[in-house]
Amino acid sequence: MRLNPFDLSPHGETLVAVVVGALLATISGVAANQLEAYFRRRDRERTAALLFGEVLSGLRVLLEGADRARRIGEPYGPFTLRMLHAARREIDIYERNRESLLDLRNAALRVDVHVMMVTIAMPLDGIIDSIVNPGSADDQTRDEAFSFIIDGLAALPPLVARLGKIARHRFEDFDRIPRGAAPSTNKINPA
Repeated sequence: MRLNPFDLSPHGETLVAVVVGALLATISGVAANQLEAYFRRRDRERTAALLFGEVLSGLRVLLEGADRARRIGEPYGPFTLRMLHAARREIDIYERNRESLLDLRNAALRVDVHVMMVTIAMPLDGIIDSIVNPGSADDQTRDEAFSFIIDGLAALPPLVARLGKIARHRFEDFDRIPRGAAPSTNKINPA
């Protein structure tokens, strides 16, 4: 008489069913956790890309507005200063959320975003300090720093587009803002 090695008792079929069930439950639990972690990581990446895309787009609009304001009236007057302070607040948003930069899986994109923010923040801080504390710099030094910032803004649209691909969002609303156009007077058509 030959014994079946899997039939250790009269309830051997039950034991095999329990072991197979536990094995399948473990495998499906691990797979579910991995899938959940993937979706959570992807959601954090999209959120980070959306945040940084919004910050960079807003920063571009504010700095271009400050550049236009600088050309009208007193170059570094109160309105230009308010625009520069608003741009600095956008950089502060970036700095408060900088750890979210690590949620972007593309290392080159992380570096490009950070370098862009530092490249804008340093001369911007210098311009603001020189306006608030007169005598530390003249208008020519401010103009050079401002020109450096404005020249660097040309790199923003491609960077924002890269973030937009990850966020699955187009930041086209920021491009609708008229550049250099006179403000409208909101006249109502009598029709």
